[in-house]
Amino acid sequence: MRFTNLADWLAWQETLHPRKIELGLARIETVFQRLHAGKPSFTVITVAGTNGKGSSVAMLETILLAAGYRTGVYTSPHLLYYNERIRLNGEAVADEALVDAFSRIDAARDDISLTYFEFGTLAALDIFYRQPLDVVVLEVGLGGRLDAVNIIDADIALITSISLDHTAWLGEDRESIAKEKAGIMRRGRPVVFSGHDIPQAVMAAAAALDAPLYALGQAYTYEVMPSEWLWRAGRKNAVSLPLPALPGRHQVQNAAGVLMALDLLSVKLPVGQSAIRQGLSGIRLGGRFQIIAGEPVQVFDVAHNPDAMARLAEMLAQYPVAGRTLAVIGMLQDKDIAASLGELAPRISEWYAAGLPTARGIPAPELVASLLQINPQIKATAYVDVAAACAAAKKDAQAGDRILVCGSFYTVADALRHNI
Repeated sequence: MRFTNLADWLAWQETLHPRKIELGLARIETVFQRLHAGKPSFTVITVAGTNGKGSSVAMLETILLAAGYRTGVYTSPHLLYYNERIRLNGEAVADEALVDAFSRIDAARDDISLTYFEFGTLAALDIFYRQPLDVVVLEVGLGGRLDAVNIIDADIALITSISLDHTAWLGEDRESIAKEKAGIMRRGRPVVFSGHDIPQAVMAAAAALDAPLYALGQAYTYEVMPSEWLWRAGRKNAVSLPLPALPGRHQVQNAAGVLMALDLLSVKLPVGQSAIRQGLSGIRLGGRFQIIAGEPVQVFDVAHNPDAMARLAEMLAQYPVAGRTLAVIGMLQDKDIAASLGELAPRISEWYAAGLPTARGIPAPELVASLLQINPQIKATAYVDVAAACAAAKKDAQAGDRILVCGSFYTVADALRHNI
């Protein structure tokens, strides 16, 4: 065994491959076949999309657990601890399980170089194959067609909303991005699209593969009421359900797509209404308009692209405070900084720009410059890191104010990890 603890394995994996991100399946597929050549015994749900993936995966997990199924879930990135990426029956895997999986992968790969993400994906699959599971939910990390999780054939594909993000890898327009995400479809197997305005590329891919397509507004609909919501598929009677525990109308949209996917799997994995109700009511997901009460109240949200920032702005308006909203923000360089900040700017009283603990982070002074380009009157100050930015925001906060921490998983994780 190369290493005996998780921290050493992860540090080594970060240096193994010459590129942090390298899309493609040849290397990881070769290694995986050396580990597990057979088809999985469990049902596979693969989830792709720009925004809403994490929420949809969490809803699938909580509902399926409530229905009594043995579940495996793989997500990325993690918020606080690496182990969060791989869950068995709702619990993060132990360090020992990851260390053993990494050791098996290292032996199987021989001289094949793997990225940090590919190592993690292989570890998740290796662990899942060794467990008596009923269903596994896989979240695509980047794109779909060439993402590492796509070495496994999905029994059903769920594609959430699609907008511009990761354009350097996926394409400069929505249709190009949609084509990449549609790559998780499999011939003859159903696909659910839970976003609005379905791209032509998704419809074309489904038609080419004879994959039955179930799109929001066509195959199923939803309606939000003050204290509940209605879901209807085809000619079935509408079902009245509790609002998801995650705040925001967009979470009802995500839930509607999740229910369509589960409905299509009902022959293999029947799920009753009681399990759906329990799952929707009990869902918890850190960093998605996560509110920590106090004085000032704090809100944590990993929104990091224009579409997600627009939804965050809507949520801030939906949950107003008597005072100001002070925003601690840190972002990665590969994001559409100007468009993202522009969506949120009208809701923010003052900005605290933070440097991030990664080479991919945009320097805080550049964030400030981008904000001033939106409006020279914006109040914005640069800080060396998230801790310093949060400390300054707390010092400036008055009664009735709230502090928002957003812009990246790194930003939110830093604030939460240090109990800022």
